[in-house]
Amino acid sequence: MRRPVEPASSCAKGSVLASLVIKICGLRSPEALDVALHAGADMVGFVFFPPSPRHLDADAARTLAARVKGRAQKVALSVDATDEDLTAAIEAIQPDLLQLHGRESPKRVLEVKARFKLPVIKAIAVESRDDLAIVADYAEVADRLIFDARAPREATRPGGLGKPFDWRLLQNLDPRIPFMLSGGLDPSNVAEAVRITRPGGVDVSSGVERAPGDKDPEKIRAFIRAARAADTAGGKRMANQA
Repeated sequence: MRRPVEPASSCAKGSVLASLVIKICGLRSPEALDVALHAGADMVGFVFFPPSPRHLDADAARTLAARVKGRAQKVALSVDATDEDLTAAIEAIQPDLLQLHGRESPKRVLEVKARFKLPVIKAIAVESRDDLAIVADYAEVADRLIFDARAPREATRPGGLGKPFDWRLLQNLDPRIPFMLSGGLDPSNVAEAVRITRPGGVDVSSGVERAPGDKDPEKIRAFIRAARAADTAGGKRMANQA
């Protein structure tokens, strides 16, 4: 049974925050996927973008996706993909969500949703406050946003570079749809990131790796533990203040 896309975290008087959505992205091996699932990841991401060291071909993706068995939502990540590319990714893993991590316009997001009938997560690259000017446009068409660090001009891919941005830029941000935080997160800083931004979810890839594309099982476990602890602590603080 597929889990529904969860709403943005909220806090009613006397309650705690709804659970933070934790996504482990760029999974390439059965071992790493199993660790993420056993540790309690809510979403697992599979990358369909050849320049990335986390890219999967259709056969490898299909094999991994079959192991999920409804224990988490499957996310197919692509970058400025064609309809043909998206069709291939969908056929391979039967995802619960599509993540568009390139320069896709709001119009393109709508086209993808209309054609493939799947919820869409749209990534927004952030370096300065000016980068948030487009949030409202994407919030009108996407089901969820991910804020990631803007890649350097010389970079060959937009994400998975292990660089954080100034999380304070997201303080008091209310895009009206759920949003997730990405970019440079790891077990040592995810609690601080959650405290500052209060996102509906966190997304990690390189921050739980030994080398690009090679996930570290203990880092995955540590990241999920740290994120869960930060979520619980934040919820208790809000409940006590209500």
